[in-house]
Amino acid sequence: MITIISGTNRKLSNTSKIAREYQLILHKKGFEAAIFSLEDVNLWEYTAAFEKIENDLLKPTTHFIIISPEYNGSFPGILKMLFDNSRSHEIWFHKKALLTGVATGRAGNLRGMDHLADVLNYLKITVHPNKLPISVVDKVVGHDGKIIDAQTLNAIHQQLDEFIFWGALNPDLNSVKL
Repeated sequence: MITIISGTNRKLSNTSKIAREYQLILHKKGFEAAIFSLEDVNLWEYTAAFEKIENDLLKPTTHFIIISPEYNGSFPGILKMLFDNSRSHEIWFHKKALLTGVATGRAGNLRGMDHLADVLNYLKITVHPNKLPISVVDKVVGHDGKIIDAQTLNAIHQQLDEFIFWGALNPDLNSVKL
């Protein structure tokens, strides 16, 4: 199971728009993916509602695509709370992740993705090496929420194709010797 995490709790964010675009591109490539948005999730305490999210969505997921905006040179605290407040061993250990950073600035959250990769590695998640920074996200996403920049779309397709070939999304490729 593939889950795309929209890593902010801000409403109508560019992060959620990029997450939806990833979902559409994956669908065109023949893969279904759920989107998990942090917009309406209470992560301040461990509740029955959050336990249900863990059991129904996070635990069965084997491959995460995390779209993370830049907050103060890193990734959002709400995303860190997701990892901190969950049952780490059951939810995260020995899974795979693909990271995309978004920012209105020129670096596309490069530093934040490095910080996030460190946290994920600590949780025993294997992070794909192609971490995609999407810079000036407010200029590459149109008013309808679609990506309008051809280079950005090409980079996303290449990143997802690598993730698929890496064996993360195609179980038949897990046994391929390179």
